[in-house]
Amino acid sequence: MYAADVRAKRVTGTGALSLGRARLGALIATVGAGAGRLTLTDGVGGPVLVDMDFAASDTHHITLPGDGLLFANDPAVSAATNVTAATLFFV
Repeated sequence: MYAADVRAKRVTGTGALSLGRARLGALIATVGAGAGRLTLTDGVGGPVLVDMDFAASDTHHITLPGDGLLFANDPAVSAATNVTAATLFFV
């Protein structure tokens, strides 16, 4: 259980998420007909913090352990290959 408010952000492409400093706690990704890949960076052009591959034609639910993954800068999506949409949950 989180002690802070949880913010959700739905994405359908790449770019900055305009959240500022945030911790990723969970994500849901819906993938199309081909295998999917979602890459998240700490700021646009920053270091890769998440790089996940997904099976095709499915919806995937991922929960990060502990306090989640800290994005010290604004989280950004640098790749969303065959990802129809993703909802990212931040605290």
